[in-house]
Amino acid sequence: MAVPDSTTPDPDLPVTACARCGTTAAGPPLSWMFEMDRRRGGVWFCDRCARENLRSVEAKLNQEWW
Repeated sequence: MAVPDSTTPDPDLPVTACARCGTTAAGPPLSWMFEMDRRRGGVWFCDRCARENLRSVEAKLNQEWW
């Protein structure tokens, strides 16, 4: 039985995309941020975009200000 490595995407996991930069990952990684948006519903942000815009996120500014 072959052991899957961490670089092979799992076809059973849905692909999650960052709403800001478009980075994709198999399933939502633990380091990503989830936000409910009135217009788009639930959206994911990768750890890089979340970290770069942390103050705006915490201040609950509209994404246009990011």
